Amino acid sequence: MKILKIKEQTSIKINNIRGFLKREVVVSGTSAKVNCPKEYLGSDAILVILENESQRGNKAPKRRK
Repeated sequence: MKILKIKEQTSIKINNIRGFLKREVVVSGTSAKVNCPKEYLGSDAILVILENESQRGNKAPKRRK
């Protein structure tokens, strides 16, 4: 899988959005995923990574059941 670089910023302004979802990134095999309702299949999306307590504490990622 291609490794993508994150453009680090502390804020973002986006116009013409339909709405937003807050989801947890979970383990999926050797990668990670974010669940999203099927009604958005084929839609363009932007993934924003938030800094949170688990990133600061270096906790192990949660495994998908």
